[in-house]
Amino acid sequence: MNHLETKHVYYTMHVIISLASAIMFTTYAIYYIEELGLNPLQLILIGTALELTVILFESVTGVVADTYSRRISIIIATFVLGVAFILEGSIPFFTSIVTTGFLSAFAFLLVAECIRGIGETFLSGADQAWLTDEVGEAAVPKIFVRTNQLRLIASLVGIVISVALASIALNFPFIIGGALYILLGVFLCIYMKEKKFIRVDAESKNPLKAMISTFKIGISFVKNKPILLMLLIVTVFTGATSEGFDRLWEAHLLQALEFPQIGSLEPVVWFGIIQFIGTLISIIVMEWYQRKFDVNKPKVIRHSLFYFTAAQVVVMLLFAVSTNFYGTIICFWALGIIGSITAPMYQAWLNQLLESKSRATVLSIMGQGNAVGQGLGGPFVGVIATRYTIRAALVLGTILLLPAVVLYRNVMKK
Repeated sequence: MNHLETKHVYYTMHVIISLASAIMFTTYAIYYIEELGLNPLQLILIGTALELTVILFESVTGVVADTYSRRISIIIATFVLGVAFILEGSIPFFTSIVTTGFLSAFAFLLVAECIRGIGETFLSGADQAWLTDEVGEAAVPKIFVRTNQLRLIASLVGIVISVALASIALNFPFIIGGALYILLGVFLCIYMKEKKFIRVDAESKNPLKAMISTFKIGISFVKNKPILLMLLIVTVFTGATSEGFDRLWEAHLLQALEFPQIGSLEPVVWFGIIQFIGTLISIIVMEWYQRKFDVNKPKVIRHSLFYFTAAQVVVMLLFAVSTNFYGTIICFWALGIIGSITAPMYQAWLNQLLESKSRATVLSIMGQGNAVGQGLGGPFVGVIATRYTIRAALVLGTILLLPAVVLYRNVMKK
């Protein structure tokens, strides 16, 4: 498999993942709130269940990817995620035949999210580690940026499909999204190759010993690189912030603001319009940014992460306190632009700092840090949202991001 084919497999994988995610998550909050009847605290607890699963399995699956095969880890992930999402979409069917309180929609959703968490850990870090090994560290920054642009384009298509499916039945997007993950798994079985991965020598003699050895190498590598420790702390705080915002922004729009009366547009259509326009804006800005600045340069990456994270704090605060519908939506679009720029920058910088033999393990440790932040910050924010207001919870989530800004500032100075 040559260099271009490797890129194209990576692009295809993330286009399908983004398409499936947009189909499912454009209208998922309406499905959770209106069909399954979840309250703000339950919305957060669903996320907590996901993150606790990630915390438990992230390092283990990362070690599997470094010890045995990144390709196998990714393929396992796609099938597990497909099953989890189809299960989520099937909850109305299960609850219609099981009426006991213990087996409620919330309980089924918890199980599905735990299965999803296992799938996410098999994917986390393995895809980036596979790509970096196959094409080389110098090539990955531009590939990550281009991948993010393709993901956004796929999201545009997914948003339209999501609204159309949810207009028929709110659970349909999850059924279709899960099916796309299954098809992706089949595609990767056929076309994904792994030529440059080197298994741990001891694996064939003592698999457990090999996995423990790989994990120790990853931990030692992080401990001996202050910049990685800093990034680990940053990802804890960004995780704590993102969990509250990702789970509550739709509920904030539904409960705290009034949707404009334009024709007979339902909230499900409004969410589709909002995310479609926001994604389109992000694509345009991301293309301009990567043409304007050399995203391969470490200095550009560091400055981008600091300034955009600082801007994220300001915009999130405005989003939380704004009482004007259109002003709130503009803030939401601005946050989308910030995320589309910072995400590939962070991925590129992190992968450039890592060694091949422990890359997936260290990436999993970073993912674990994010999960810890979400697992600790999410329930706290959820309690505030339930006891007081969602607006207060969003303000609190914004405050949790401030330490990340300080840490990025320290790195930029040094």
